[in-house]
Amino acid sequence: MLNPLPASKWNYTTAAHLLNRAGFGGIPLEIERLVKMGPEAAVSSFVDYENIPDSTPAPEWAKPDPTEVDRYAEIRRMERENKVGNPTDDQKRELEEKRRKITQEEQRTQFQRIMELRGQWLERMASGPRPFQEKMVLFWHGHFATSAQKVRSAYFMWRQLETFRQHATGNWLEMLDAVAKDPAMLVWLDQAQSQRAHPNENFAREVMELFALGEGHYTEKDITEAARAMTGWSLDRARQDYTYRPFMHDSGQKTFLGKTGNLNGRDILEIIADQPQTGLFMTGKLWKFFASEDHDPKLIAALAEIFRANGSNFKPLLRTIFRSEEFYANNVIRTQVKSPVQWLVSSVRMLDRDLPPPVVCNQLTRNLGQELLNPPNVKGWDGGLSWITTNNLLSRYNEAAVLVLAEGNMGGDSEAKGVDRMMAQRANQMTRQMRAINVDKIVSPEARQDKKKLLAILEKRFLQAKLTDKQRAVLLDFLDGRDYIGEQEVRHAIRLIMATPEYQLT
Repeated sequence: MLNPLPASKWNYTTAAHLLNRAGFGGIPLEIERLVKMGPEAAVSSFVDYENIPDSTPAPEWAKPDPTEVDRYAEIRRMERENKVGNPTDDQKRELEEKRRKITQEEQRTQFQRIMELRGQWLERMASGPRPFQEKMVLFWHGHFATSAQKVRSAYFMWRQLETFRQHATGNWLEMLDAVAKDPAMLVWLDQAQSQRAHPNENFAREVMELFALGEGHYTEKDITEAARAMTGWSLDRARQDYTYRPFMHDSGQKTFLGKTGNLNGRDILEIIADQPQTGLFMTGKLWKFFASEDHDPKLIAALAEIFRANGSNFKPLLRTIFRSEEFYANNVIRTQVKSPVQWLVSSVRMLDRDLPPPVVCNQLTRNLGQELLNPPNVKGWDGGLSWITTNNLLSRYNEAAVLVLAEGNMGGDSEAKGVDRMMAQRANQMTRQMRAINVDKIVSPEARQDKKKLLAILEKRFLQAKLTDKQRAVLLDFLDGRDYIGEQEVRHAIRLIMATPEYQLT
């Protein structure tokens, strides 16, 4: 169990698999570079990302805004005046109009910043120096699923992504502690309002059920006791940061998962992180994310032992996964359905093109079922086969035209409403301003003179595998009768490959 992959089995296929799963895929030149490095150095080039400088700047607005509290206070003041100040009808209308304008301006600002944040994050995935770190950030975003729709602060969402980057492959307890005190999480699961008279159980429940243990490994009494212990962990709105409020904390005796005492929030997290079940739970989720939904319980138990033996630090565990023969098994390679984000970023990388504008990218992934910073619920995205439905599979085929040909319709028709319709129409407008891919980056003019050679190049680049006989026949038929295959014919051939079932897998 968990034997290192022998150097003799390190080849183009296995190197491509590592690039696809530890990163977001890439061009044949990158795969061949990994082949030459050998498995040990190739894995280290991803996992030891701290050795690679990353000078990505923070957005200009990514800092506490001292005027935010005043703006929200002004809104609340006007709401109070309208209710209890006995204003005239004209005064009511004037106050309501002012409140509406301030609210709409705030919503517009946050919306624009969230869109900018999505675009910057996708750029880091597609062309940043640390693809594995960003893949881990994507994992943690789905694990600690937090939505900007409720948080309503681009700064808080940016900070949460930075927290994920900082602790991406570090210690489990320190990650739990950082996330529990993260402003976005404090708002998302209402921990900021929890106090001894009325402990809020949302975070206490989810930290066990969804984040660390899984259902069936705690009791309702454990939730109640954990919520009591975490009272006082709050949010300073003026500083826009975590704060501890001792007057809100329940300092009484508590019993949690068999431990009794005057427990506080850190005690709760330490007890959770020390449970053997948390190792099984987390290694299972990581194996599912990076390798396969199917797994032998003995494999997960072995991974959990490695996790525990290394002080519950993730980097040694992940290095072991990426070096193992099991990770490169035939039932693992090219069997995972690409998430919408993986589909978009890997497509852009293989097409060797720039990412579309953030509005277009957001519409692309949203249509496919995944909008960054807006998971469907506290459980995040289900993943796997749930990414493939009749509707979004058709959307994948259609949206390939956006990336390859700079053509296509991403919605905004009469059935869409409000902001959804406006954003889709804006994305369609910006698509028309994009350029089709540069075919010369993918295949030389000389190679285009031989359609069989052309297909072999496209297979290697986009599938890292062979087309089926039927698929090859269809493509050859499409290219047949042309003495010279032009750029547009190549683009259509690539789009047809991107519409195959095999392309949806990684």
